[in-house]
Amino acid sequence: MTSHFLVSRARHLADGLLAPHAEQVDQEGVPASHIEAIKRSGLLGVSAPVAYGGSAAPGAVARETAEILAGACCSTWFVQTQHHTPVMTLAKSELPVRERLLGPLARGELMSGVAYAHLRAYPRIPVRVTRERAGWRFDGTVPWYTGWGLNDVMLLAGVTDADEALFAFTEAREQEGLRPSDPMRLAALTASRTVSLELAGLWLPEESVALRVPYAEWAKTDRPKPTNASPAVFGVAEAALALLDEDTSGPIRTRLDNVREQAYVLAEHPVPHDYLEERLSLRTQAYEVLMAATTAAVVAGGGRSLSLTSKAQRLAREALFLLVQGQTAESRRVHLKALADRP
Repeated sequence: MTSHFLVSRARHLADGLLAPHAEQVDQEGVPASHIEAIKRSGLLGVSAPVAYGGSAAPGAVARETAEILAGACCSTWFVQTQHHTPVMTLAKSELPVRERLLGPLARGELMSGVAYAHLRAYPRIPVRVTRERAGWRFDGTVPWYTGWGLNDVMLLAGVTDADEALFAFTEAREQEGLRPSDPMRLAALTASRTVSLELAGLWLPEESVALRVPYAEWAKTDRPKPTNASPAVFGVAEAALALLDEDTSGPIRTRLDNVREQAYVLAEHPVPHDYLEERLSLRTQAYEVLMAATTAAVVAGGGRSLSLTSKAQRLAREALFLLVQGQTAESRRVHLKALADRP
């Protein structure tokens, strides 16, 4: 645990707003008022450069605040967590869009979503980008886009004819060449306002581009990211353990603390490509502890756990969501093998 002021703000937000309304949000959707509170808190700039209004906080602070938010209201956490990839993309960019958007995003004046996970389907290309006029044309389907109606802008990606990964910003609204589906009904996190996006000739100017690199180069930097255990897994597990008596929660908490400590040591390792198998193994172990904690909470709640107003039941569904959130073919392989090898 850290004493950073953003950790205190996250706890205040979690205890005063997010957790008390989590069951209602789960059924009705993340309200704009939750997002406005996140924007005001400074948490959207947790990792952003100080020169642009962010806090440039250590990784440990970013992980702890994520745990706190996810444990309080996983749907709200999931909407706002999309924002941090655009911020860090801009922080590393040397293109003009950095000066236009990094400050507003770092200060929480704007919130961004992301539409890039489909890049991991390569060599299949769900979104194709082609040169058109003094800009770029996007065509295809974004299978998942979270925070529709809550985000101000989005970071959209596709693959060019030259096999480049190209990322560009656009407003997060229906416009010529961009049409959202109806909100998806999901077993968990329906509240996150997730849609698919149909792109049919969406044109974006050159000055909207934040990153353009050979796909292989982007994939090399992206590959380590989904191998680490998500702080949200630990946050939801902690929330479930809080519903149990000490005799039941104690042994599970010991496992949780052990896996978290090992996972976070690797998260701090200066070479993100090192220890990939160990990272994937710890990610799988974190899921096992998460399922133990949330299952125990459901069992302890008995029949009451089947009610949609039950916190234990909500956490159990959120755990199912986290099993596949950020999943890649590699992480799926390791997880399935661990399940098959279990005695």
